[in-house]
Amino acid sequence: MSTPAAPPSAPARLLIAGFGKLGARLGERYAARGTEVFGVRRGERTAGAGVELIRADLADSDATPASLPGVDALVITLPPPAVDGVVAPDGYRRPLETLAASLPSIPDRVVFVSSTRVFEGRGDGSSISETDAPAPTSDRGRALVDGERRAVELFGASVVRPSGIYGPGRDSLIRRVLAGDPIQYARRTNRVHETDLVRAIEALLERADAPQLLHATDATPASLGEVATFVAGELGVDAPPRIHPEAAGGTLLSGERMHAFLGALDYPGYRDGYAEMVRLRAA
Repeated sequence: MSTPAAPPSAPARLLIAGFGKLGARLGERYAARGTEVFGVRRGERTAGAGVELIRADLADSDATPASLPGVDALVITLPPPAVDGVVAPDGYRRPLETLAASLPSIPDRVVFVSSTRVFEGRGDGSSISETDAPAPTSDRGRALVDGERRAVELFGASVVRPSGIYGPGRDSLIRRVLAGDPIQYARRTNRVHETDLVRAIEALLERADAPQLLHATDATPASLGEVATFVAGELGVDAPPRIHPEAAGGTLLSGERMHAFLGALDYPGYRDGYAEMVRLRAA
């Protein structure tokens, strides 16, 4: 008789390296579950209840504590490091190596948050899955690919690649529609609500069947024009003007692995998420 799989369990101690908006949301959720949460951030930020912030610049080993706290789980949400606004293709290497050297031991559970930007060179409209090789064309894209590789080498990390993140506080498209900014209607777009992205990271940390690579993206890829027109209808304003000539750039991502892993998403498509955001905005 086979032994039943152990139920998912929250880590006892979690370190979030790069404590931005996503890290704060994740940290607050884990702290509420009783996890001891530490966040590493270069600048000032107010942490939620139960989160201890450590101010450190992982890109500068002289500005990083000689020893970070021992933890059993680690989430790396660092933005691509830039010098004078320029991202080097190997820009993740120093912060990742500094992070590894500052930990007393490598945690058993590590997630590196990358981006589907690694496919920026795949604009032919074919569906892209986790089995497809990255196709970066910019230094930022190349930095992400190199960062993924180094995170696996140093930490044995699972990699999650979110598509366009939206949700409360991530309302740039709503603001563009309200401003009447012209948009490229034909551009292919993919997105994931922040709530479902946080769920995916939690599952990658906690489940024994977690994949090593996951595209965090919802079930409804759509053209930017389709999404903007829907948002305008919810807001009760005119749809934004078109940019001419129209060019069908952008990628088309498969979310099959995400949906098989998580099951039903809280926000399976842009209509669910943006309709709620507009309602909350009007409240």
